[in-house]
Amino acid sequence: MEMTEQLEVKGEMPKQKMSTLFGESLQFNTPLADYSSFRTGGNAACFINTKTVDETVHAVLTAHENQIPFIIIGGGSNLLISDNGYDGLVIKIDVLGIKMTGDTEIECGAGEDLMNLVNFAADNSMKGLEFAAGIWGSVGGAVFGNAGAYGGEMKDILTEITLLDRNGKLKHVKPEYCKFEYRSSYLKETKEIVLSVKMKLQKGNKDELKTKIDEILAIRASKHPVEQFSAGSFFKNIPDPKEKYGKLPAGRLLEEIGAKDISVGGAKVYEKHANIIINDGTATSKDIRELADILRKKVFEKYGITLEDEVISIGNFK
Repeated sequence: MEMTEQLEVKGEMPKQKMSTLFGESLQFNTPLADYSSFRTGGNAACFINTKTVDETVHAVLTAHENQIPFIIIGGGSNLLISDNGYDGLVIKIDVLGIKMTGDTEIECGAGEDLMNLVNFAADNSMKGLEFAAGIWGSVGGAVFGNAGAYGGEMKDILTEITLLDRNGKLKHVKPEYCKFEYRSSYLKETKEIVLSVKMKLQKGNKDELKTKIDEILAIRASKHPVEQFSAGSFFKNIPDPKEKYGKLPAGRLLEEIGAKDISVGGAKVYEKHANIIINDGTATSKDIRELADILRKKVFEKYGITLEDEVISIGNFK
């Protein structure tokens, strides 16, 4: 689950000046495949990992003031990074920390793994986050894309979000500001960065919550690849009030057009779930992008429905 945008570099800045601006933690020519669950993609011209709010503010503000193109990533669970990489600055946010601020209230850093948050809630007998069990990625990315499953979404539990805009200014907003929609939010337009969130849950029974989480994890394990590289569901489900949870599964349409028999290079459709593309270990991002485009075209030709990517593409795929 990630916070990203595509930008074009407007010239190059000497490494020495970049190091002076961003400090010794700045890296050059960093492989981005290491930060994507697909394990594909080229290098970042510059890369920095921020572990506090202050570090993140400094990185974003410095990039803005010096007109340095940048993107933000979190857990890398839904990124497809171009084989050409990104010719700018990649800021990976690892702002951590989970704490209770009330009987059923939690504050959490955007860099925390979503599953850590699910387990923290259950350990403290708080109900309402079980739907997120097994969803890959960071809390910030989950909020940015309004991640959800089994009828639940991040928007259902949030009470406040701390954001950083592209100019390096902090703000605290209510969920309404984010205009959450199915697998989307207003933040995808504003490009504001999630730094931390507050949420309110309900009192629950710890043992019952653990059982529920285990059940959901078992269901996911039966349908989702564990050992192969993937980004989970590649396409968004289609809104349909007649369907369970109000969504027509994209996987059903893909199954019916024979998606599981289609592959491009090392990119293949997962045998247990037609809406999941896997990298067999030899795929390039180009393979994955081409396979996704073929699947989209076939679904449109048969049903007149244009599937939308849930996975976010970074860089140039032309």
